Amino acid sequence: MLTENKKIYFASDVHLGFPNHHESLIREKKLVAWLDEIKLDAKEIYLLGDVFDFWHEYKKVVPRGYTRFFGKVAEITDSGIPIHFFTGNHDIWAYDYLPQEIGVILHRKPLEIVSGNKKFFLAHGDGLGPYDKGFKRLKKVFTCKLAQWGFARIHPNFGIWAGQKWSSHSRYTETEEDLKFRGEDKEWLVLFANEKLKTTHFDYFVFGHRHIPIEIKLQEKSTFFNLGDWLTNFTYCVFDGEKMELKKWE
Repeated sequence: MLTENKKIYFASDVHLGFPNHHESLIREKKLVAWLDEIKLDAKEIYLLGDVFDFWHEYKKVVPRGYTRFFGKVAEITDSGIPIHFFTGNHDIWAYDYLPQEIGVILHRKPLEIVSGNKKFFLAHGDGLGPYDKGFKRLKKVFTCKLAQWGFARIHPNFGIWAGQKWSSHSRYTETEEDLKFRGEDKEWLVLFANEKLKTTHFDYFVFGHRHIPIEIKLQEKSTFFNLGDWLTNFTYCVFDGEKMELKKWE
């Protein structure tokens, strides 16, 4: 059970760094203000992927910026509140810097947790189920040790610039249709959740990736949530030990 008055918070898809320093900094300050607010009653915080629009750690170099975010996360983890950081498809190349420097708990795969007698399935959402085969092939390249080694040989000035250009390209090429809910019978993550329920019960499925705030009742005792994003929606979920809510930060 959750400690009295303590809550679990979930957010994803901030895409810090996109589309430029000025606009990213505005969103970063909003995210930091939200973290500053929720730290007062947070038991745990889950950041479910794509916090950065691009992230790659060289052995001795990391992308510049994000100082306010890093400082706030370090403050919260130093106070004893766990912050879980899931790698998404945009920040897949996170290694040991973030755990060592700011104290987050790094997750590369979906996570199942139980809290308040409720069972959660948590993931960023990219590549789950038998869908998006093109991305699955690309992810195999991104997670290939040889490819990672080769990219790390590129000078950081060029490597990080090229990575940021590649990552931002997906935002610019999104169509209006991509940002719309496709329906329960066509949304890949909803289909994935329904398949999981055939063998294992979960009270809550919580994903990022789609950038659309969604709450769907899958079964009488199972609910699907997509967290939306912090590009335009500024939405998040909070669990108080009994119920889960999708909220918008003002």
